[in-house]
Amino acid sequence: MDTAPLGPRHGHCLCGAVRFRATPLSRAMSVCHCSLCRRWAGGVGMAVACDPALQLDDDSALGVYRSSEWGERVFCRACGSSLFWRARDGSALMVSAQAFDDSSVFELTLEIFVDDQPCNYAFAQSTRRLTAAQTLATFATRDQQTP
Repeated sequence: MDTAPLGPRHGHCLCGAVRFRATPLSRAMSVCHCSLCRRWAGGVGMAVACDPALQLDDDSALGVYRSSEWGERVFCRACGSSLFWRARDGSALMVSAQAFDDSSVFELTLEIFVDDQPCNYAFAQSTRRLTAAQTLATFATRDQQTP
C-alpha cells in the first residue's frame, strides 16, 4: 500500500446537498460486516478513518441517528446517502469510502465483525479479519492509551 500521506479530500452525497472535506488518516479502507452497518449501508459498511475535524459546506441536510451508546450515523436527509459514522465524544470519524470524489486512492486492508458476515458474499483480496470480540478489544485498547 502507498504510504504517502493524503491531504484533505472532497466528497458528497448522492444528490449533492451534503458536501464535505475530510482528511484520511491513511489510505486504508475497512469493511464492517456488523448487522447495523449492513442495514445502514445497504451492504457492507466501507469506510476510511479520518481526522474528526470534518468540514461541511452546509449541514442543513444532515440527519443523525444515534445507533449506540458511543456512536452515531450521519446521512443526507434529502437523498438518504450514508455518509459518516462518528464517536459521540468526537474522538473518531469514519467516512463512507464511496462518498469521496475519488475513492480509488484507498485500499481494502481490514474487515471487522467477520463473525457477523452472512454467507452470501466474500471479498477476493486477503485482509486482516477481526471478530466482534477482537474488534471491540482493539477499540478498548486504543481508549486505554488515550489520555
